Amino acid sequence: MKKHLSQILLVAFVLLLSVSAVNSHPRTSNALPTPAPQAAAASADLLDLNTATLDQLKALPGIGDAYGQKIIDGRPYAKKTDLTRKKIIPMATYKKIADKVIAKQPPAK
Repeated sequence: MKKHLSQILLVAFVLLLSVSAVNSHPRTSNALPTPAPQAAAASADLLDLNTATLDQLKALPGIGDAYGQKIIDGRPYAKKTDLTRKKIIPMATYKKIADKVIAKQPPAK
């Protein structure tokens, strides 16, 4: 009888632990996470290669009149990596500006 009672108590204890473990985890929803305000602000500060003026491009490190004009002449860009793929600027210059630029796509019509 004591063996049977100890087995029941053990099963009850294991069930109690599993229920408390399930309830201790935060509930998640199926909704997509919203971007952090800093991430949204950071993307707003990026210079769009497809719409930037020559003066805006020249403000980037390593970009002068010649590279700025080459960037404008090479538009449109699907991705910012097109700058090196199309041989618009060298990789060393791209590395200086990669975190400062973006290639936005126009909205679909």
